[in-house]
Amino acid sequence: MSIRLGYQIPNFSYGTAVDQLFPTVVAQARAAEAAGFDAVFVMDHFYQLPGIGSPDQPMLEAYSTLSALSGVTDRIQLSALVTGNTYRNPTLLAKTVTTLDVVSGGRAVLGIGAGWYELEHRQLGFEFGTFGDRFSKLAESLSIIAPMLRGERPTVDGRWYHTESAMNEPRLRDDLPILLGGGGERKTFGLAARYAQHLNIICAPDELPRKLAALDERCAEVDRDRSTLETSFLVTGIIDEDGDRARAAMLEHFRRTGVDLDSLDPERRKSMESRLFAGTPDDVAADLQARVLDTGVDGVIVNLIANGHQPGIVELAGSTLRRLIPAA
Repeated sequence: MSIRLGYQIPNFSYGTAVDQLFPTVVAQARAAEAAGFDAVFVMDHFYQLPGIGSPDQPMLEAYSTLSALSGVTDRIQLSALVTGNTYRNPTLLAKTVTTLDVVSGGRAVLGIGAGWYELEHRQLGFEFGTFGDRFSKLAESLSIIAPMLRGERPTVDGRWYHTESAMNEPRLRDDLPILLGGGGERKTFGLAARYAQHLNIICAPDELPRKLAALDERCAEVDRDRSTLETSFLVTGIIDEDGDRARAAMLEHFRRTGVDLDSLDPERRKSMESRLFAGTPDDVAADLQARVLDTGVDGVIVNLIANGHQPGIVELAGSTLRRLIPAA
């Protein structure tokens, strides 16, 4: 398993009727596969997120969507970025992702995190708890899921979860990969060092050197060879052959979420734009190289939130990024 270049679909508001929504998702997944992306991701949320849109905007359930995408793609890996641990019992999640692996012919990746969107939890009846509770649950959950993915039968009498010789059949393989997502240098990175094959780092680009140094420390604490844990960085891209059109799309994206970039002071605007890469292919490539890849991170997962559903844009992003990031 290697994900040097991933494509995330964070947005299902395409201005289409509902019956055309999923065909638009399919078109993006197929374009990502043809353009050489290693994996396609959807978010595991039930409401749209702040900063992307309003809660009532369209949001497809992640694993139903991924299973459907497995039938219309051939090679690309399939994952949530990332599964909210709080939404599912760990034994159910192990079964769900293993079933996705079976129906996709061995292309599933378990992306997982602690969960954070309080509105979903409150309105839909999921227990939210404290920050510490959610990470305690995640650690306990991984102690169940990881062995189940390997064909072991864990018995756990924990604070949050209880299993008795939990079985998980059928399986195609004993090495279905686990991807953790987040930026916590102690909790998230510590769990990644213990359980994951991939860590998707969430932070501002200028924090990456510190994050990678912290990850080195967490791996050393558990005697893990750091080179065996692949890393990526999540970015939002707005790419167009016309750079002015890309930058206008960036401004419009922020306006739709209630932010007028032109009215912000320089420091606040810089913060808002820090994980967004907009412009021509050459602009985006140079910016990504300088601010992300030169730090030593292995790859990127990109969403094209403003225009990824438009024909040709995923292919343009793929050709741009593939020249920066060699295939594993």
